[in-house]
Amino acid sequence: MTTASQRPNILFLLPDQLRADFLSCYGAGFIDTPHIDALAARGVRYQRCVAPSPLCVPMRASLLTGQNAVRNGVLNNNQWLRPDHDACGVQTWPQQLGGAGYHTAAIGKMHFYPWDITEGFHERVIAEDKRHIHIQDDYARYLQEHGLRKYHGNEHEGYFENKGAIVSKIPAEHQVDVWVANEACRFIEQYRDERPFALMVGFPGPHCPYDPPPELADLFDPAAMPASIPATADSAAMRAAVIAGNLRPWNGVDYTEFTEPQKRKIRAHYAALVYQIDQGVGRILAALEHAGHADDTLVIFASDHGDFLGDYDLIGKNLFYESSVHVPLIVRAPGQQDARTVNRLVSLTDIHATILQYAGLTPAPGTDTVVLDGLAGGERRRYVFGASAAGVMVTDNEWKLARYPDGLTTLFHLADDPREQRNLAYQDNYETAMRRLDDILQGELLHSIVAGHRDKVVVTHDQDPTFSLPGFQRVYPCASRE
Repeated sequence: MTTASQRPNILFLLPDQLRADFLSCYGAGFIDTPHIDALAARGVRYQRCVAPSPLCVPMRASLLTGQNAVRNGVLNNNQWLRPDHDACGVQTWPQQLGGAGYHTAAIGKMHFYPWDITEGFHERVIAEDKRHIHIQDDYARYLQEHGLRKYHGNEHEGYFENKGAIVSKIPAEHQVDVWVANEACRFIEQYRDERPFALMVGFPGPHCPYDPPPELADLFDPAAMPASIPATADSAAMRAAVIAGNLRPWNGVDYTEFTEPQKRKIRAHYAALVYQIDQGVGRILAALEHAGHADDTLVIFASDHGDFLGDYDLIGKNLFYESSVHVPLIVRAPGQQDARTVNRLVSLTDIHATILQYAGLTPAPGTDTVVLDGLAGGERRRYVFGASAAGVMVTDNEWKLARYPDGLTTLFHLADDPREQRNLAYQDNYETAMRRLDDILQGELLHSIVAGHRDKVVVTHDQDPTFSLPGFQRVYPCASRE
């Protein structure tokens, strides 16, 4: 068996809310992301990676546990894993790697609750969500040391008129994504432990507010940004809820009126934040090279979900359109000789099984993760099942079915309609495709509901002879993973 010292280091880079089509290696012609492109040029680029729960906290909970959102119970941003998930037989990948001889570290945004818990990481350097301006994390202390502080978007000129596109009051050298990259470089440069490391780096950007520093704010011309995808009758039905959610104090922006020039302004600022993250990725990869770890480190680059950026007259994420669920995924494995592109469907949660495999471990039964297709030991997926409080989805290499709580159902033939303009649900000639996907959706949902309540299983008389005696005490929670 391979020893811990023979296993590769692991570097997991995770920007927040990054669309795949804002990277030049994914075909964006209006932006140059040379460092992320360089990673793709030496690795496997996944053309269709789907985030099954396109919302910050549910997606991160699924990445940690390998379980879908129905199974682990985290369906919204105001929920988190139960504190006794260990006792229920659910361990995070950092916990598993720590037990296998790795030193695990997390730098940047993780979006755990409470925000400073470890969830299995041996050390954390914390810069939480850009909207959590009152959290006194490591980044807040850093800013204070430099006479600065965190700001709400509404403290900036033009915040409401430009729908969240602003110029940050924080100087370029002190930007949160710059600081996160610097801290990651410091970790790599100073690491002297004999154990392999597993480092997760969570960039808080390019999540809104769309707030590049003055030096980058005019880097991209709004007129050069890609036009938004037109709204449809289906997306219009979801718009009131999106507007209401963004009117809450965390954002406070009214998107009732959302013009194309405003969308392009947002996209230009978003692109500037992506450019800033690309520069940080370049510095981190250079630090890895300088430290002599470029050839013995598994490098994973992904994002937790996308951002509508005005597509369908919407902003944010949490609906099952491609703008929200299609994320970049690039993997560079030790010993890999050639770059390649995988066009087949993969799930973002497959990162969980992939990390475990390279650490010499296997996922627990009952997880929704397989080793990424295109890597050694990888598996091909027939479909991806997804869920959040907003609804449920199943997609394969050609079709996507989504159901929402208000009764809206969408069926898109992605092969012919990649912009998801024609809803084919319940239409003649498409019953076979819809029935096939609906059967998968219902089966996954029911299995996940049952598995999500595994902690309540009670042993019976054929498992415990005391079951029939007065005063029998059930074991709770049950840690069974069957």
